[in-house]
Amino acid sequence: MSVADVLLVALSGFAAGLINAIAGGGTLVSFPALVAVGLPAVSANVTNTIALVPGYLGAAYAQRRDLLSYVSRLRALLIIAALGGLVGSVLLVNSSDELFSDLVPVLILLACALLGLQNRIRNLIVKRRMQRVDDEATTDTDDTADSTTPTRHTAGLALLLVVGAAAVYGGYFGAGLGIMLLAALGIALDDPLPQINSLKSTLSLAINLVAALFFAFSDHVVWDFAAVMAVASVAGGIAGGRIAGKLKPEWLRAVVIAFGIIAAVAFWL
Repeated sequence: MSVADVLLVALSGFAAGLINAIAGGGTLVSFPALVAVGLPAVSANVTNTIALVPGYLGAAYAQRRDLLSYVSRLRALLIIAALGGLVGSVLLVNSSDELFSDLVPVLILLACALLGLQNRIRNLIVKRRMQRVDDEATTDTDDTADSTTPTRHTAGLALLLVVGAAAVYGGYFGAGLGIMLLAALGIALDDPLPQINSLKSTLSLAINLVAALFFAFSDHVVWDFAAVMAVASVAGGIAGGRIAGKLKPEWLRAVVIAFGIIAAVAFWL
């Protein structure tokens, strides 16, 4: 590991933490950086997943109070998220570098698309929630009230399926996972956005933690780079949290998407 490699990994980790705190999509910066310093694609993804777990832990802890309304169904969702993350990580370590490298451009562009649609997804969730509230306000029958309330306390099959599918994706690659989960949960649930966001953060932590634990016993982790990036990403997350109100997420998101598209083209070439 040269000094230049350490510096590049540290800077990309810091940038990933900062970007995740403000706009999301930090993996689109940190993953290509690990490939740029010479790591094979699978090793770069595995190392990146382990390095960014502290950031997911911090986000989940910060939003823990909004999670209280999901106590009745949280266990089922966490089990599905953990199993999906494990399946995705098993698929990854059993993929050849050639196969994964072929899939990376598609996965990066998918993450870019999700990042680009992030605001529309959030607005759709808020609009859907407001429409639901308006419908409930105009209906004063007991039957209607009884039919809407229990949805907060059950983990329906559709919800489990979309969380499981997102978890497999997250265990395999992970870029854009939070946005994918937010979209899926927003469609399946009628809860306020802060509560949905807290559930998204907790499920993201479960998916990435299980994947990281599995990866830790594989031969693909480059621990020196993982340690450097982990420390730098935490510092970046702290910095991002402090300046989040001073930067326009749209501008940063546009830069990340452009970087992701360039990285996808570079992988294709």
